[in-house]
Amino acid sequence: MTTTTADQSSIIITHLLNGTNTTMKSIIPVEQTISKPSLLTEPPIVEYGVLIGITGDIKGKIMLSGDPAVFSAIGGAMFGMAVEGEMLVSFSGELGNMLAGGIATIIVNEGLKTDITAPTVLQGSTKISGYKKAIKMTAGFQNIGDLTIMFLLDS
Repeated sequence: MTTTTADQSSIIITHLLNGTNTTMKSIIPVEQTISKPSLLTEPPIVEYGVLIGITGDIKGKIMLSGDPAVFSAIGGAMFGMAVEGEMLVSFSGELGNMLAGGIATIIVNEGLKTDITAPTVLQGSTKISGYKKAIKMTAGFQNIGDLTIMFLLDS
């Protein structure tokens, strides 16, 4: 896919969103709800999160953001022990990696060639820019809190 038409873009976005829903439910063992997607009109400012690049037929980034306590509680739910300090940073990157890897696996089955980069953990107030379109969803986890999932697409 060298150029992307509006229809192709819509199909790609649908695959990303469906892949996200499926992957979130498969990797995080907590009751969750995922909001409908919306377009971001302003560059997001992230206090804590994970950024993973997407290459291939889809170019851009996947970003998870939320309070560190939410990442910690998700780690606790997944591994049965508190995730704090440097372990929290490592776990946050790995959570982003699991999400992006799961999405990539699902969309490859839809005929799209894609790969992901290593995760980058963001700490402190960071304004994210350098993309053409941004789509945002919120995943709410029962008794834990929310994570924001963003797709920052280059085309």
